[in-house]
Amino acid sequence: MNPYGREDLVAVIMAGGSGTRFWPLSDGERPKQFLKLFGDRTMLQQTYDRLRGLVPPERTLVLTNRRFVATVRSQLPEVPPENIVGEPVARDTAAAVALGAVICRRRFGNPVMVVLPADHLIRPVEVFQRAVLSAARAARGGQGSKLYTFGIVPTYPATGYGYLSCGEKVSDDGIEHYRLLQFREKPDQKTAEAYLEAGNFFWNSGIFVWTADSILEEVARHLPQLAQGLLRAAEYYGTGRWDAVLRSVFNALPKVSIDYGVMEKAAAVFMVRAQFQWDDIGSWAALAKYLERGKAGNVVRGQLECLDASNNLVFCEDEREIMALIGVQDLVVVRCKGKTLIVHRSRAEDVKKIVENMREMSREVGAG
Repeated sequence: MNPYGREDLVAVIMAGGSGTRFWPLSDGERPKQFLKLFGDRTMLQQTYDRLRGLVPPERTLVLTNRRFVATVRSQLPEVPPENIVGEPVARDTAAAVALGAVICRRRFGNPVMVVLPADHLIRPVEVFQRAVLSAARAARGGQGSKLYTFGIVPTYPATGYGYLSCGEKVSDDGIEHYRLLQFREKPDQKTAEAYLEAGNFFWNSGIFVWTADSILEEVARHLPQLAQGLLRAAEYYGTGRWDAVLRSVFNALPKVSIDYGVMEKAAAVFMVRAQFQWDDIGSWAALAKYLERGKAGNVVRGQLECLDASNNLVFCEDEREIMALIGVQDLVVVRCKGKTLIVHRSRAEDVKKIVENMREMSREVGAG
């Protein structure tokens, strides 16, 4: 008896991001997916954990930047080393998805793939797994290619997420399936408020389910250069020439997201209405709800002494460190390895900008 959800299911974890919004804890060598933001497991490890009982380790692939392969192996020792694939250069999600699909087809025939980012928070696991299995059944069944994504019911007019516009309901086995009408880019505030009021818009989770053949057909149709290059590289998979050929192919690939390059153009795209809690934890401010709340509404990891200070977020990588706040409100204060971040909660999204500024200054100093 198969102890897992489906014998034909393969998980592809996308762990190639190099996010900067969690500086100073995160940097170019330690992106968000490798951090312990809450609990004693990293974001990558928690992503792997929620696949337990659904997909076995030998059918779990992790796609990451080549320089992070050793980090992934150390954090996921259960996953066979050959299942951890290093991309030579970053070419956005379309290249990563297509690479995962050609490897899946080479190794497993035409499996159903669940593709998921390595840096999201999803709870409860059982509800997530039921939704994946429901989408997997639909993606495999029937005629023609079916591409599935998961829509998150919006709770506020977010401007930091892409949106999904859904049409008619096509099935309901306790989990609602809809035909997807359109992908929408991150909106301005007024547009996000209109989406929320309309009632048929959902946040784009970035999680997908499809067969390897289905997604490769769509990639070939809409991104032929990308498909041709990776299919050519796949002929060398498992040989001594694989790394060199993959590097050569990747350098020539267009940099495009799977949403823009394929999903916005594909005809048969469907959405599962997610019943699980989802958060991509996109900034320090977004992390606040998952940390311990102390006196005066302060959210703390570490040790905090405060006087007339309220509604602050304090995060110390070394939880033995002591922070003291006096007469301040609504700040994010982060300490990590000799670096300190202090930012108003309302400006937490701008951390990325200051990191880019520091990198630019570093390049200028190096050039000088």
